[in-house]
Amino acid sequence: MRYLMILLSAVVACFMTGCQAPPKNALHVFIWSDYLKPDIIESFQKECHCDLIIDTFDSNEAMYAKLKLGGGGYDLIFPSSYFLEIMQRQGMVKKLEKSKIGNLVHLDPDYLKKIPPERLDVGVPYMVSVAGIIYRTDKVALVERSWGLFGSNEHKGRMTMLNDIREVFASALLYLGYSVNTTKEEEIKNATSQILEWKKNLAKFESEQYKNGIASGEYVIAQGYNGDSLQVMQENPYIAFEYPKEGISLAIDFAVIPADASNIDLAYAFINYLLRPDIAAKNMEFTYFLSPNVPAYALLNPALTSNPAFFLPKEILEKSELIHDLGSKGTLYNRAWDKIKAE
Repeated sequence: MRYLMILLSAVVACFMTGCQAPPKNALHVFIWSDYLKPDIIESFQKECHCDLIIDTFDSNEAMYAKLKLGGGGYDLIFPSSYFLEIMQRQGMVKKLEKSKIGNLVHLDPDYLKKIPPERLDVGVPYMVSVAGIIYRTDKVALVERSWGLFGSNEHKGRMTMLNDIREVFASALLYLGYSVNTTKEEEIKNATSQILEWKKNLAKFESEQYKNGIASGEYVIAQGYNGDSLQVMQENPYIAFEYPKEGISLAIDFAVIPADASNIDLAYAFINYLLRPDIAAKNMEFTYFLSPNVPAYALLNPALTSNPAFFLPKEILEKSELIHDLGSKGTLYNRAWDKIKAE
């Protein structure tokens, strides 16, 4: 009886700190690189008497391929919304027991309403990123906030767009007044023609080094992510970010428990920990991406919250669309992208 009372006391103490897992457990996490502040990892390990074993991926495709090829063993993964759709459809993720995640109450309803309810059955929104226009204020007079900027030949050869099918098509589709998730062949054809016009002015399609190129002045305009722009702004005061008036595509990464996870209780504990407002605020200040956590906003450094690149303006958020997986219709985009790359 005395042993049972001691054990019960230990479990209660762990629950009160937000950790529901036995000590000395290991949580295996698969996540984008530089997406967790190191001291958050350390504090969770200390608080929950566990080890976090972190593996990273650099694309949703790489993450998905590893899991499909049997490279599992993870208790928590962080896919983007449209890949989560695929994984959910294929039975690769668990349905959430939301009663185990008390801090869900902190999530921002303005972002939640952009997410299909069935996606929230399996994933918890972790970070939001959006692609807009990054530019050099000392070299570019931005007359209009528009995706049409890439059609101007004034800065020909010194502009880049992301090497990402859906992001590039989203910019052209929005510019033409279409949905970023259209499956109408005529609209995709028109967007393809628009991108080919823009391509004449581009140095290249590029998703990794454009930050360095903008910082150095090699490029003066780039389609890029707001979090990336915030990072380079710390190094160069002549860099700014704008949300095109036509709207943007919305990318949300989710915390998800794989179907074959072995340490489920610890996975729930870590999700709940990441949603704690003080932890979410620290993580935002490290990654420069937005965690949709309302009470965390008030804890952020004013230097970050006052930067227009951080918070999505309400009128732009209302125009934004979450990128969806299009199933077999996705081949329409793949074929069009092949044409763009070939010409």
